[in-house]
Amino acid sequence: MKKFITESFLLQSEKAMYLYNEFARDLPIIDYHCHLSPSQIADDIRFDNIADIWLSGDHYKWRLMRSAGIPEDLITGQASSKDKFMAWAKTVGIAWGNPLYHWTSLELARYFDIFEPLNEYNAEEVWEKTSARLSENNMTATFFLKRSNVELLCTTDDPTDDLSSHKKIAESGNTSTRVLPTFRPDPAVEIMSGSFRSYIARLSKVSNIGIVTFEDLKNAVRSRLDHFAEHGSVLSDHGLERIPFSQATPKKVASIFARRMQGDDITEAEADIYKTAMLLFLAREYASRGWTMQMHFGCRRDNNTAMFDTLGKDIGCDTIAGSNDIVTPLARFMSELDKEDSLPKMILYSLDPAYNAQIDTLIGCFQKGPDVMKIQHGSAWWFNDNIEGMTEQMRHLALQSYFPGFIGMLTDSRSFLSYPRHEYFRRILCNMIADSINKGEFPDDDRITEKLIRNICHDNAARYFGVM
Repeated sequence: MKKFITESFLLQSEKAMYLYNEFARDLPIIDYHCHLSPSQIADDIRFDNIADIWLSGDHYKWRLMRSAGIPEDLITGQASSKDKFMAWAKTVGIAWGNPLYHWTSLELARYFDIFEPLNEYNAEEVWEKTSARLSENNMTATFFLKRSNVELLCTTDDPTDDLSSHKKIAESGNTSTRVLPTFRPDPAVEIMSGSFRSYIARLSKVSNIGIVTFEDLKNAVRSRLDHFAEHGSVLSDHGLERIPFSQATPKKVASIFARRMQGDDITEAEADIYKTAMLLFLAREYASRGWTMQMHFGCRRDNNTAMFDTLGKDIGCDTIAGSNDIVTPLARFMSELDKEDSLPKMILYSLDPAYNAQIDTLIGCFQKGPDVMKIQHGSAWWFNDNIEGMTEQMRHLALQSYFPGFIGMLTDSRSFLSYPRHEYFRRILCNMIADSINKGEFPDDDRITEKLIRNICHDNAARYFGVM
């Protein structure tokens, strides 16, 4: 079969190929948001077969396989790794238009020198070749980071984590990739959750602070922020279905927290008051430490109750959740912080691409030097990290804001094979810039285009997170 992944993949002109090869291809990767397991990096694990890397925990693939009619036993069940791989090959082999087709092809090419697309007809051959390669002693977790030229990656970590794996990574010297934790305090924010009280108890235990009042909670969170800072953290992350903003007196917030801790029910309106107070508190803490606050919103998670009850969360049952108005609460939240000079650097991600222009105009209201693009519109996220989604996110950002200050791509992945997503992004970026040059809409000047491409693919993120 003719090679699918070639030098010209996604590059539709000689100018695009030139820009990619000269200025983007060999830049190191800064992956500032991912879900890789720090313990797997610390232990430098090996994988028995490609299904263990590809299909274990990858809800992108699970979702597509269910849509293709694959039985659950071949997705998350007890079927053998090889049978699951064969089911995936049959699924992806004809999945025209889905980014997983491109990602699968890129991953086979970059790590296994397989340049033909995977399908049911060559699945056996691909299985044998990848298994042979994975049996080599050097194809461990850190091998994939080195092969991908990953300079920095930031994992996503619970505030109660002891971060022992991060300590082990830093002390072992097994990888040249810098691995930092990211503070993800969602369980302490989601006061309506059935596990809220048990989580607060766990937070109390690890912080060694008895949590009875809301002030106690804030002190416990501060101690965990200190713990993360000691391990090099410079980022937080928040996953929200929608942005709340409903202020009340400190006494009211304290009362809501106290009632919830006693086991009482609270209303949705009261939950919004608590969430607003908690998010404002956290944002002020991040600002005082020079951290960046990431906010992922517009996702309704765990929609299939039966599947959740059987398999748990992160299984491919999430969806885009639109809102009539994301700007008003978000603008009020940012304005409240800005007026007291406590607005941290922020990265905003909406799962609904309909809000691209709204985000890009909103961030312009809160930019402030000397930071370049202090408030960022994050890379096309989740259901949008495809050709059209990435193109539209960048196009709107360029139209409404300062595109040269964009901090670029991230993987948002649990797989060590996902780093070709950065190549995917870079090829799309270079093709867009080349197209504007070919149309006479941007100058054909290497001094300008090199700086623009380097900034977006690497340098901006390195400066933004203080690693350059």
